Amino acid sequence: MTEDHFVYTKTKLAKKEVWVLKKMNSATWFSLIKQAFKIKKNPLPWTKAVCAGSCAAIPSLIGLLTGNLAYGMQAGIGAFTFLYVFNEPYAQRAKKLFWVMIGLSLSVGVGTILAPFPIFSALMLGVIGAVGTFIFGALQIPGPAAIFFILCFSMTSGMPINPALAPVRAGLVLLGGLLSWLIGMAGWLHRPHEPEIRAVKKVYLKLAGYLDSIGTEQLNLARHQAVIQMKDTEDVLKAGYISWRTTDLYKRLILLSNHANDIFLYVMERFPGRKQKMPVEAVKALRGIVGTIDHKMNTRLKFRLPEKMDKDLNELFRKIFDADAIMNEPISKINREITISKRSLGTVFGGVFDKNSIVFISAVRYGVILMIAALAAYSFDFYRSYWIPLSCAAVMLGSTIISTFHRAIQRTFGTIIGILAASIILSAKPQGIFIVFIIFTLTTLTELFIVRNYALAAMFITPNALLIAESSTHLHKISVFASARMVDVIIGCLIGLIGTYLTGRRTASSRLPHVLAKTIRSQMQYLHSLFSAQSQYPSSEQNPAHGKMHTNLTNLKIIYSTALGELSNNRTALESLWPAIHSLEQLGYHLDSCLKNSVRTVLPDESLAQLLLVFEAMANAVERKQSVVKKTVPEITDFPEIHKEVVDLQNALRTK
Repeated sequence: MTEDHFVYTKTKLAKKEVWVLKKMNSATWFSLIKQAFKIKKNPLPWTKAVCAGSCAAIPSLIGLLTGNLAYGMQAGIGAFTFLYVFNEPYAQRAKKLFWVMIGLSLSVGVGTILAPFPIFSALMLGVIGAVGTFIFGALQIPGPAAIFFILCFSMTSGMPINPALAPVRAGLVLLGGLLSWLIGMAGWLHRPHEPEIRAVKKVYLKLAGYLDSIGTEQLNLARHQAVIQMKDTEDVLKAGYISWRTTDLYKRLILLSNHANDIFLYVMERFPGRKQKMPVEAVKALRGIVGTIDHKMNTRLKFRLPEKMDKDLNELFRKIFDADAIMNEPISKINREITISKRSLGTVFGGVFDKNSIVFISAVRYGVILMIAALAAYSFDFYRSYWIPLSCAAVMLGSTIISTFHRAIQRTFGTIIGILAASIILSAKPQGIFIVFIIFTLTTLTELFIVRNYALAAMFITPNALLIAESSTHLHKISVFASARMVDVIIGCLIGLIGTYLTGRRTASSRLPHVLAKTIRSQMQYLHSLFSAQSQYPSSEQNPAHGKMHTNLTNLKIIYSTALGELSNNRTALESLWPAIHSLEQLGYHLDSCLKNSVRTVLPDESLAQLLLVFEAMANAVERKQSVVKKTVPEITDFPEIHKEVVDLQNALRTK
């Protein structure tokens, strides 16, 4: 799903959600519950699900065959590593899974050591939740974030308490994680650049869609989708970069991505305001490129030329044909320079370590509420109390009040059914190969259905976690066990929901004006660094204004998306900001494109001063919640698209 589609869906959904909350009648609650149980139509990930089941079951099978099933099941905890596998490049996946594996192992080891000390366990649980949430948020890593680290830490309190076993348990989890790492990286052996290829294909599909939208009402939407996809693809290719190993295929993919940018900018420059459709042959040619991009790169591009072409169209087709040369000519003959610039981890973390960063605020809130839930659980005489903070942690994965409420409903109903299933399984006292089969089945079903609805996944992940943690416990009264687990889940969900409501119902919307103004000023600084006579940064990696702008822009998009799901009293003003955020994103893309151009215009001091005045006036008006006064935006020679986006931004803020 592209970024604009996500925001558009979120906006429409938020409208309905807020109207529903204000009514607060029986129809309201029915509507909210109905939304929580909505089944998505996402395709079932069979391959990933079976691999996840294998990661969990193989350690148990090895333990069974070697006569120590308990150790095998503990090693199976490391299978949670595989649940962090997504469509990222293998270079990035290798590093991510490695650190996840280490983190899960440490969580089990530290949890075993602190199990006899409930207060210290509660404090550490909050720290794990906060640190995990912060790291995943700062690096924008998709997936379950800190939840499985919390699960692994919490599960140790359900095992026999013996701190001396910490190294053994941590080592077993590490071995299970290593197996998951190997299975997760197996695709690299035969398709090492599959994620990058998929990303580059998407670029040309979006580019074709943009060309096809020229002369229609869908132009702005298609243009925005193309920009977002080009940025996403650039990020994917950067993530796949390995300094000590750069293959010819990877170089071609970089060149193809850069070439798509060239085509996009050429179309924007040569066909602005075009009222008629582009030749269908151009659209078909771009879509034809998609079919020729693969691991072999040996398929020639074939397309027809229109019967009549002017000079601009002829140049466009020449550029499209150049993509064929990038794919098929020897890499030594392609006269293109490849440069990779990535922001350092210090820059990334430094950018979000700020009191106004929603990532930092969310991490602190997550850790504090989780700590409170754990302290409450350990302060009262709850049996196996770790399910309270665990349920609280799962509920708080929702990014807004509404999504948290949905998560609470899904967690409660799914876990209750899962507990009943676990009670039946544990009462049957499964032995040997049946335990291995149950673990495989439950893990596979969890990963299979989590893309459809979290409640469905909770039905399977709950008995799986209980089977691992409680299998050594002799249950004499199944009804007592089941009721205790249900009470724990309900209490944990309530703590998470109430904590999120009290601390986060207006957190994002209250910070939005400041962050929006900060983003505008950072783009002003970036623009100044590009077009002033004192410009001295040849690459984005060396330009501090580049990193600051992208940090602020990312933070702004997160805060805006979060604010849409809060209980805001002024929905119209909030939603009217979307065109401005859209323009800021487009402007950021064009400024980055300027940085890639070795020859840039040096603006006269008068023009540069006028541009700075325009940006500062917009930032001040946003910060003070005032209307933006229209000012003249000077032209920027050779970069008319930047002038257009600044004008659009000013107009968007005037009409918000």
